[in-house]
Amino acid sequence: MGTCRRSSPRSGQDRRYARDGGRGGVPRSSLCNRESSTCLPTDRPSRSGSLARARREALRLALPRPIGRRPGPVNTETIDLGHRTPQAEEVVRPTRATRDVVVRIEQVEKRFPVRRSWKDLVRHPLRREWHEVLRSVSIDVHRGEFFGLLGPNGAGKTTLFKALATLVAPDAGRIEVAGYDLRTDARSIRRVLCPVIADERSLNWRLSARENLRVFAGLYRLEARERTHEIGRVLEVVGLEEAAERPAGQFSSGMKQRLLIARALLARPEVLLLDEPTRSLDPVSARDFRRFLRDEVVGQQGCTVLLATHSADEAFGLCDRLAVLDRGRLVAQGTAADLASKARQSRYRIVVPRVQEHHAVQLLQAEGGVAFSRRNDVGSEWRSLEGNLPAGTEQAGQITRLLVGRGIDVGEVRRIDPSLADILERLVAEGAAA
Repeated sequence: MGTCRRSSPRSGQDRRYARDGGRGGVPRSSLCNRESSTCLPTDRPSRSGSLARARREALRLALPRPIGRRPGPVNTETIDLGHRTPQAEEVVRPTRATRDVVVRIEQVEKRFPVRRSWKDLVRHPLRREWHEVLRSVSIDVHRGEFFGLLGPNGAGKTTLFKALATLVAPDAGRIEVAGYDLRTDARSIRRVLCPVIADERSLNWRLSARENLRVFAGLYRLEARERTHEIGRVLEVVGLEEAAERPAGQFSSGMKQRLLIARALLARPEVLLLDEPTRSLDPVSARDFRRFLRDEVVGQQGCTVLLATHSADEAFGLCDRLAVLDRGRLVAQGTAADLASKARQSRYRIVVPRVQEHHAVQLLQAEGGVAFSRRNDVGSEWRSLEGNLPAGTEQAGQITRLLVGRGIDVGEVRRIDPSLADILERLVAEGAAA
């Protein structure tokens, strides 16, 4: 009848082999040739079986390996489980030599690609332009210090803060915070450092101050039994315990800044980053907030504070040491007295008649080598001129004799102590000329 019968029943291995389409087991010993009604021995699998095996092999390679099948060695250096074992914590713990310097910045560089127009992209598709934001910046900040980053807008202060907060990776150089290296231990840096940015929207203005802090206490993984005590502590530190139940949206600008500081102190950071915290405050609120930072945050809490600002009065009045940045370069670093001594030029004010003002300015610039600028009127007939005299009082006397000898009446010659803004301007000018 044209049917094929095997001489012996199919074994279990043969049945599994046939069911799996030829994968695994022993090779099929024979194939049925229905045309000749005979069983032909062969070692070559069928074409359909080869295609099925190829599909299964491709699917197996595409899917991840199931857990438990031939486990290989695990590279624990590239796996971040969100926590550290006691052994790993001992390895990355800072040494005694680095504990005094809590923030170390060594030769940090950062650049960003310049935005190009479509026309420029079509004309020069392979050309790339870069804007250097940080150029070999090196700074050391000691524990418990109030350190300031001073510079005009676009100097690179915010970019450096983003690098410290692990938001931007530097292109070159090295950053260490509390002994942890940014390249290998960014997660630990985020545990010991907290940034506070002016006008940030991390708070819910519909919730009360206490409710906002309760939310962040959960994010900081504080234990439930400690949250109430810690929230009360930070509210007392920032002076908001009486307004704790009020919605944060009803707070003044100064109170909002204090609430942001309370949110940061809730995590008990070692380093606090403040990026222009008094930018939206009125002069009275800004003065009170600066006193609060100096007395409470640094004095009582013992935090290390890094302040970024473009206000010379704020930086010189608050900070123990300063670093002046200009166009990504570090132009000066030291205490307020050290930076003031670097601006060696003395500023003088000379009062001359209004009718002789133009002639006096030209004469001073041509023969005295000093560029005086026209300032405010002094009465109706006199004008005041201000300029820097690098040689001090002796040159001031020479310039006075020069003006009088050319027939120009001199009403007054007075030395003006340079303001902090003048010192900053001079430091930036010296750094640009270097």
